[in-house]
Amino acid sequence: MAGGRDRGAVPVKGRLGRTATMAGLGVRSGGRWTMSRAKRVFAGAGRVEALDAERELRIAADVVEVLGNMKGALMKLGQMASYLDVGLPEATRTSLAQLRTNAPPMSAALAASVVTEELGAAPDELFERWDPSPIAAASIGQVHRAITTDGRACAVKVQYPGVAEAIAADLGSARVVFRALSVLFPGLDPVPVVEELRERLTEELDYGHEAANQHLFADHYRNHPYISVPEVYDDLCSPRVLTTELVTGSVFEEVLNWPRRQRNRVAETIYRFSFGSIYRLGAFNGDPHPGNYLFHPDGRVTFLDFGLVKRFTPAETAQFERMLTAMVIDRDIARFRAEVVAAGLLPAEAPFDNAAVESYFTHFYEFVLEDEPRTFTPEYAAAGVRAIFEASGVHGELKKVLNVPPSLVILQRINLGLISLFAQLGATANWRGIAEELWPFVDGPPSTPMGRDARAWRESLSPP
Repeated sequence: MAGGRDRGAVPVKGRLGRTATMAGLGVRSGGRWTMSRAKRVFAGAGRVEALDAERELRIAADVVEVLGNMKGALMKLGQMASYLDVGLPEATRTSLAQLRTNAPPMSAALAASVVTEELGAAPDELFERWDPSPIAAASIGQVHRAITTDGRACAVKVQYPGVAEAIAADLGSARVVFRALSVLFPGLDPVPVVEELRERLTEELDYGHEAANQHLFADHYRNHPYISVPEVYDDLCSPRVLTTELVTGSVFEEVLNWPRRQRNRVAETIYRFSFGSIYRLGAFNGDPHPGNYLFHPDGRVTFLDFGLVKRFTPAETAQFERMLTAMVIDRDIARFRAEVVAAGLLPAEAPFDNAAVESYFTHFYEFVLEDEPRTFTPEYAAAGVRAIFEASGVHGELKKVLNVPPSLVILQRINLGLISLFAQLGATANWRGIAEELWPFVDGPPSTPMGRDARAWRESLSPP
């Protein structure tokens, strides 16, 4: 491994060390901007465009290198930025996408030492075959292929040493996180994202917790025609090692070049998994980014990484149902406002009329308001980001009084992540028809061929 990538194998530790690293990133980015601006003075129009593109690429490369080597919360922010903000320059978003699967890995010897410490024996003793080169490396750990002694192909996720300390340092210093977000989301208010990270990231550090989450989803979706969740091999798991069934498939960047029909099918599968899990299982994987999916041409999707799962109480899902009924099914804005107040989102005395409340919240329901096909576009996704983060106008004033409960914070992230992903796919479907199948309080008939297959699967699980 080349020197720069190997140095990033272990996260930079300590609040001061990580603050200094991010400060260095800011200095380098500022220097690149100053140099580019000076060159533009003597350049023609065509050359100015080339200089701007070169600057974007170099700054993006700096961000990817620093965040990839730091691991932890800051790298997680980079992963989120790669799919969340369709307004980022294409060069930046493309570079950040490398953080989803191609982050700098830890050395083979270090990964093996973690397995040995956690499971009591070296990988070569525990497994029939062990690949020392990881097949994926991300913010918390990296994944190795192996074959168990009884012949099962498996994926072994190994947590980076020191990543817990790195996350604690990041979340203990809001200024560091804010500075990182200012590079990735210029002009946006990062507080909601940082608060969610503060509450949820620590859950991802316990692979025993993740194994229990994955069991929940694997049991629920077993034998589903389109939704696949790898099985967990408990005898090869620990708090810092997670061993599961190995599944192969296409990654998101490949799917973007598939024919529209295939892209629509995988989008429908993700939609059914996302909202079907909320309303039928009372839980959802709260980290909906493309690196957590493997795609198959027939529309099947394999869902990975269950470290950050939100479990909803019956009272919470009942609240979601009442809000949906008021806004979408009955279009009763006065009742919707009352439900928003009851949910703790909006103070009862807030000085905004129902029209302002409708204007702010409609965007989050817009794709299911009408019973007709709709196509997700980059413009629609960008409007969603603005609705959450912009601080100007009546929406900005209304947002100042909103008090988002934890159950709705995670739904906000799910909505933004999925809408951005679907926009990149250019996905088209009658989302209202599919949603009515998934909402138990409607339990509508199948609206697509995939819906008929899913209904047959669900009925096969019911006792005679």
